[in-house]
Amino acid sequence: MNYISKSIKAKPVQKIINEALDILYNVGIPFNNKTERGLEKMAMCFLAVADVTTKWQTAKGADENIHLKTREIITFINKNFEEKISSGSYDDIRRKDLKLLVLADLIINCSGNPGAATNDPTRGYALSPDFKRLVISFGTTNWGNNLKEFIANKPSLSVVLSRKRALEIVPVKLPNGKPIELSLGEHNVLQKHLIENFLPRFGSDCEVLYVGDTSNKILHIEEGELKKLNFFELSHNELPDIIAYSRKNNWLYLIEAVHSSGPMSEIRVHELKKLLKSCTAKLIFVTAFLTKEVFRKWLLEIAWETEVWIADNPDHLIHLNGHKFLGPY
Repeated sequence: MNYISKSIKAKPVQKIINEALDILYNVGIPFNNKTERGLEKMAMCFLAVADVTTKWQTAKGADENIHLKTREIITFINKNFEEKISSGSYDDIRRKDLKLLVLADLIINCSGNPGAATNDPTRGYALSPDFKRLVISFGTTNWGNNLKEFIANKPSLSVVLSRKRALEIVPVKLPNGKPIELSLGEHNVLQKHLIENFLPRFGSDCEVLYVGDTSNKILHIEEGELKKLNFFELSHNELPDIIAYSRKNNWLYLIEAVHSSGPMSEIRVHELKKLLKSCTAKLIFVTAFLTKEVFRKWLLEIAWETEVWIADNPDHLIHLNGHKFLGPY
């Protein structure tokens, strides 16, 4: 991969920055969440720690007792790469620009004193010895083989982080078969139960029109279908956790998944009824809980004429208005 930055720095300076980004990309540093400027600063910090301005064969590392402190990195960058970074930005170097490289063990936080504490002012940053050995071969005939060997012995940070993300999601399949991914957490585990267990039992023909996630308020939405029902403005912050529609019954399910807050209280139901006064569907208000114990904590706040579903008793529904369905079984 040949990474080409869009920066307008002078040609020799830009060439070495692009090469630095080539190296980092090829060893698996993830670029997807970095801005153009963020990538450039990361590359310049890498070059400063390696003490490289033109030739990779001059790179230095921890095995040569090199440990550049954050303010020294700023000084190096300003001197060699046409920058004017404030010396007061030293913490950004550590927290933003070097973070991925340290996490990937390409750069290590070290000191001339092996027993130095983490906050010892003599501590600084240096290329790890194995990464330095790879770096000095960049641009030579040995680079390809050295890169293969390096990658074989060290999993890339991109792979590590993608595996970690895979462990931190709750996969859900909507009734139409479409898969979505919720972020990890008890609230979203309950939402998975609602979509995969509640709706098949109590809304068998339901189409899921909206799902909110704790980290993404609008994770899934069928905007066109909601507009057909005269649903209120979709940017409104009063959206329930899940909205599903039964075309057969013309019922709109408004569902709250309660972990730490937010049951269908009298106030909540009244607010939603006002917002949905023009809706053409009949409204069904549902509050869901993972267990009876959690339900017990919120019982007094749940509105009459609403439904309660508990995930660990999935075949039963609690209707808070016995009068309507009074009669023998």
